[in-house]
Amino acid sequence: MNENTELTRSDEMSLAGAALRGAPWKAAAISGGVIAAANWLMGVLLPGPADLTTSLGLGITLFALVASIGAISRPNTADRVTRQARLWSLGHPFRFALYPAAAAAILMYPVQLVFDREGMFGAAWDALWGGAVVYVIAAVLTVALKGRATQSR
Repeated sequence: MNENTELTRSDEMSLAGAALRGAPWKAAAISGGVIAAANWLMGVLLPGPADLTTSLGLGITLFALVASIGAISRPNTADRVTRQARLWSLGHPFRFALYPAAAAAILMYPVQLVFDREGMFGAAWDALWGGAVVYVIAAVLTVALKGRATQSR
């Protein structure tokens, strides 16, 4: 892939999607589910309110992070297209992190809307903040893994 070529937003979305194609979805779902259940059970068993919205938001956050970081943690595995997409993602961590963050915000919105009962705008605001947290963490972890891209070339 030529570094001087300007990519469109659609191209970037395709590359991020191709990189995420090899994500460990089962591990991401299990880890997100376990953390959400554990958080909710701690709220039930310990004094204080059990907040299902917070538990589900935490589970969605962990799901998105495990999927995104798991997808790019091994840039040399998989087919040629997926390898190139993973290398692009490692080279552009802040652009790559937009897509897991957007997915997390989209998943958090109905949770906020149904369980938190804040209304459309309050739920959207909370979901955007949840997506922002995923964005920052995914981008920082991708920067930490950026050395793998230079080793792989």
